[in-house]
Amino acid sequence: MKLIKILGWIFVPYIMVFVDWKRLGKIGKRVGAAWAILALIIGIAGRDTNNKPNPSNTTESANVTSAVVNSPKTEAVSSSQTVTTDQQGVSASATDVNTTQNAQRIQAKVLEVVDGDTIKVKINDKEETVRFLLVDTPETKHPKYGVQPFGKEASDFTKQLLTEKTVELEQDVNNGPDKYGRLLYYIYVDGKSVQEQLLEKGLARVAYVYVPNVKYVEQYRKIQEQAQKAGVGIWSIENYAQEDGYHSDVVKKNEPEPSKNTVATQTSPKPQPNPQPQPTPQPVQEVYYANCSEAKAAGAAPLYRGEPGYREKLDRDKDGVACEK
Repeated sequence: MKLIKILGWIFVPYIMVFVDWKRLGKIGKRVGAAWAILALIIGIAGRDTNNKPNPSNTTESANVTSAVVNSPKTEAVSSSQTVTTDQQGVSASATDVNTTQNAQRIQAKVLEVVDGDTIKVKINDKEETVRFLLVDTPETKHPKYGVQPFGKEASDFTKQLLTEKTVELEQDVNNGPDKYGRLLYYIYVDGKSVQEQLLEKGLARVAYVYVPNVKYVEQYRKIQEQAQKAGVGIWSIENYAQEDGYHSDVVKKNEPEPSKNTVATQTSPKPQPNPQPQPTPQPVQEVYYANCSEAKAAGAAPLYRGEPGYREKLDRDKDGVACEK
């Protein structure tokens, strides 16, 4: 409507003036021109008035501005609430991770400890043989190697730790079975890793590392390095535990051979005969050999110090035996 009024005030007088300009007299022309100019001024003034802010609108704008100024606090509160929610979400996720890890562990009753790294357990009312993942202890029942050094110590330790206990079995990516039909698990008793305890005491080495079951391999290797530096258990014998297994032959080579004195000490003493009375020594006849040829011709060579015919001159190397050659 305002636009129509402006157009009317501005353009209608001009149209009337130019249409009737020739018919108007001098006064009429002046009045028409004045009217057109006045209409133009009023139109421009009205347009400026419309552009001026309305007090009510200004108040509303101020309210809006104050609302906008105050709105960050509200947004900040909302943001803090969002952060809190996110933190709870992270906590919940961590809880979910722990729950998942615990869910991967199953409880089993130990029926028998076979050796240091193998046990028999009862899972879902079924007997299963379980091999400890990522570790290897010396043998005690191997048909070829027999009882290896520290094999009995490892077996006794595992028996003491797990006999008639309820353990937790943690699976890696898969749990086997291996080529012997044994299941593969990480073993825990009283919340502690059995593999880690064997490695700490030098009763096992990190071995049989096959992808994808490598979850704790780096952790186990760090524990093994500490046992190696301390020289405990299998690491107390140089070159015994190696990458390809245990070398009992190294142990045998390093064992000191028993000395003759040791053997004589360990042998039971023989009974000694009763001492016999010694005959009264007879005076020794003086014998003289000019040289070794004479001694040999007489069948007396070699001549020992203290015997008849021995002279230092005949004993060239001064070893107490003359004419030995």
